[in-house]
Amino acid sequence: MSGDTTATGGTTPAPGANPLRDPGDRRLPRIAGPSGLVIFGVTGDLSRKKLMPAVYDLANRGLLPPGFSLVGFARRDWEDEDFAKVVHDSVKEHARTPFREEVWRQLSEGMRFVPGVFDDDAAFETLRQTIDRLDKERGTGGNFAFYLSVPPKFFPLVVQQLKKHGLSEGKGDSWRRAVIEKPFGHDLASARELNRTVHGVFANHEVFRIDHYLGKETVQNILALRFANTMFEPLWNRSYVDHVQITMAEDIGIGGRAGYYDGIGSARDVIQNHLLQLLALTAMEEPVSFDAKALVTEKLKVLNAVRLPTDMARTTVRGQYTAGWQGGVRVPGYLQEEGIDPGSVTDTYAALKLEIDNRRWAGVPFYLRTGKRLGRRVTEIAVVFQRAPYSPFDATDTRELNNNALVIRVQPDEGVTIRFGSKVPGTQMEIRDVTMDFAYGESFTESSPEAYERLLLDVLLGDANLFPRHQEVERSWEILDPVEEFWAAGGRPEPYTAGTWGPKAADEMLARDGRSWRRP
Repeated sequence: MSGDTTATGGTTPAPGANPLRDPGDRRLPRIAGPSGLVIFGVTGDLSRKKLMPAVYDLANRGLLPPGFSLVGFARRDWEDEDFAKVVHDSVKEHARTPFREEVWRQLSEGMRFVPGVFDDDAAFETLRQTIDRLDKERGTGGNFAFYLSVPPKFFPLVVQQLKKHGLSEGKGDSWRRAVIEKPFGHDLASARELNRTVHGVFANHEVFRIDHYLGKETVQNILALRFANTMFEPLWNRSYVDHVQITMAEDIGIGGRAGYYDGIGSARDVIQNHLLQLLALTAMEEPVSFDAKALVTEKLKVLNAVRLPTDMARTTVRGQYTAGWQGGVRVPGYLQEEGIDPGSVTDTYAALKLEIDNRRWAGVPFYLRTGKRLGRRVTEIAVVFQRAPYSPFDATDTRELNNNALVIRVQPDEGVTIRFGSKVPGTQMEIRDVTMDFAYGESFTESSPEAYERLLLDVLLGDANLFPRHQEVERSWEILDPVEEFWAAGGRPEPYTAGTWGPKAADEMLARDGRSWRRP
């Protein structure tokens, strides 16, 4: 017997066990054990704006061990103190939690910097010696995660160097993990090659692919909304749902990302990972448990059932923004952006109609769209329900009534909205849409952690629930590759004016089905 159930939902620990380590006790958060993090490409924007502030915020919330160590690797002639100063400035500017001197002092004691380039054997030997010293000085237990915040072309080289210098395998019970940022390849063949390379060095369960969208509270809330409540699941199927729209809109252009973005485009950058993951979470069956293996099993079933309609000319749209007004400012078109080839056919807008061939969703279209320079920044999932099969009300009574809808807002105003019809006060029978709204910021006193906080902590804990596995990545490319091949076969993206909601063809795609895009 492991112990009796307690009022907190846990169990009474066995004699001699630490009662604060009971996994069923929710009074204390999960805290990482002895460990360290090595960031390759530590001078980049992602590291400065997201990773280093996330490490500090975790330490500030008491979720990192006292001896936690942070090692930076980059082509800079820095000493440890220089690196600590860079982290300090990044934390001051971008951290979510208040700056506390005592937290910073303890964290900075474990900061080290290794100068070098990725093909420099001497630099990786220095890195190995640095990690060995940190084990002794800081008690990291040999547990290190290697975060590859570098361009994808360097992934294989860095991974092979880690193996060559004995860094990819821990001694005894210690662990070594690899963390990879998207993109996971640029098509199916490159994704498979990358997976072969990485898994040739690190075991499958020690590879963590970061999709920061999966670290957002509202994305995780999709599962809570569906499976912790009985009121939604009976309606979550083809008998009641008319269609589903998944939107990720950005109001910004490409910024300084021309080198990465041109030739990649919206569909590869967003649909292949973020939106197909959101589709899988929205459409999946209930998993047997909330662990990584069970979640991947159900998500893969959905992704394997996704079907592209045969007529891609009518069910896929790509666009490219032109000059226009946005937020009161005149902005250039994509082809006028610095570093972009004037003849580029890269899509800055992409929309697809997908179907899922299973009993739950047969005949229900899933519309996915993403784009830059759209009306506003928003990510949402709208489950739009069918109209009532019979209405006792006069048509004039309900002329302002649309389909019922449940909208999950992923960002920026995280929450859930339910749209339904209600009688307008007065002597007439007039029915109009109203909304019932849940907002995270109003319902909970604790603010949501930034996505990278949750994901970095999960890496250190070895919890893979929120990380796409290689099978999901490869299946997502199998879905998108035929679309990219169809687009590459001819024609140009349809132009749309910056600040609008995309090309006309996207509206026409839904109009042919008797539907229209939601205006977020």
